[in-house]
Amino acid sequence: MIAGWPRYDLYVITDPALSRGRSHVEIARAALEGGADAVQLRDKSSTGSNLSRWSREIQPLARKFGAVFTVNDRVDVALVAEADGAHVGQDDLPAREARRLLPRPRVLGVSAGSLEEARRAEKDGADYIGVGPVFPTATKPDAGEALGLDRLAAIAAAVSIPAIAIGGITLENIASVFAAGAAGAAVVSAVVSAEDMAAAARAHKRRVVEARREPRTEQR
Repeated sequence: MIAGWPRYDLYVITDPALSRGRSHVEIARAALEGGADAVQLRDKSSTGSNLSRWSREIQPLARKFGAVFTVNDRVDVALVAEADGAHVGQDDLPAREARRLLPRPRVLGVSAGSLEEARRAEKDGADYIGVGPVFPTATKPDAGEALGLDRLAAIAAAVSIPAIAIGGITLENIASVFAAGAAGAAVVSAVVSAEDMAAAARAHKRRVVEARREPRTEQR
């Protein structure tokens, strides 16, 4: 684990269905070259063997760039591949059990779409929560109704751990999630589907840096 981490400013999630045929490793490399602070391997249809192989390739890249690498859902793969951590959803391994398997300094992220889920995730040992979908998104069909910035702000304020906004985040709206109190923004298609993924990541990171300099605005 990287001393002094974590930073969650720009969190890129891989998705081979949106990547124009580019691999998880290619996505991760481009995102990291573009300044991503964290990269997550997400592929719900792949085998544990493939996930482990890709994870072993991505982890050294993340270390090289001073970023953190997590595996979606598969705590076992994160452990075998010596990833920096894992991210679990509400229907995956319970956060309390995932925390037991992933002792710190490994990172545990937990998806939360409500105040109750956010508070429970923190109580069960999450290091951060992924809050969303903030905006409408077609990337994850089962993501549910968009929360909006007001609910993002309420959830972020209800916990002491970082809240990472996810869902429908683009270059045009990424600043608004930081104004609402998010500690980071997770993007998928905005980077993964871009012709030049590194350039897209770089543009988003630049906007995040600008947003962090701007005063937060109260959501209404």
